[in-house]
Amino acid sequence: MASARSNPDTATRRRSLPARLLRWCVILVVGAWLAAALSLVALRWVAPPSTALQIERRLQAQLAGKPYHKRNTFVSIDRISPDFQHAIVAAEDARFYQHRGFDWTEIRNAVEEDLDDRRVRGASTITQQLVKNLFFGSGRSYVRKGFEATLVPIAEFALGKRRILELYLNVVEWGPGVYGAEAAARYHYGTAARNVGRVEALRLAAVLPSPLRRRPERMTTYSAIIDTRMRQMGW
Repeated sequence: MASARSNPDTATRRRSLPARLLRWCVILVVGAWLAAALSLVALRWVAPPSTALQIERRLQAQLAGKPYHKRNTFVSIDRISPDFQHAIVAAEDARFYQHRGFDWTEIRNAVEEDLDDRRVRGASTITQQLVKNLFFGSGRSYVRKGFEATLVPIAEFALGKRRILELYLNVVEWGPGVYGAEAAARYHYGTAARNVGRVEALRLAAVLPSPLRRRPERMTTYSAIIDTRMRQMGW
């Protein structure tokens, strides 16, 4: 009789196992999302100690048995030259001050380019890139895009444009182990970010699409394109 009673109990437990696993997965996902959202709110006042991308690069170096030296000095946006700030906005997100986190014009253009098999640019805004850098590293997936899309409005609401740009300028990758405008200026030009002039700013901005392979001194053509954009924007 005991055996007869235990069999239904075992079958019930087996049936409930997937449900329990699913419930825990949902709890973990919601918990991770809430932690990210609260982190964005906190970043209004504090500097991030690290980012997902920085952690990823360190792990990649360790797995490859290569040395890794992180260069990153957080500075206020007032200590980054206006030319430097303007060059980054012109290069990465020309409508940064007009959109609410998503540039639907660029998204539409990117979709049309995909359909025509002539994709030459991305459509991610500075806000999207900041969220990706902070929480997701360099990975690409539709799941990541989905989580990113839910966090971007929170970043826009909690941080505001000035703080978003300040954070982005301080965490974006500018070379092997080089993160942020201050470290980039010192690594590439031996000066502080506040002293970066227009020519240097344009070349540093031109590095961002591929910071591990590009070098500012080689970015003559692309930096000229960014310069044209800056002038069109009144800078």
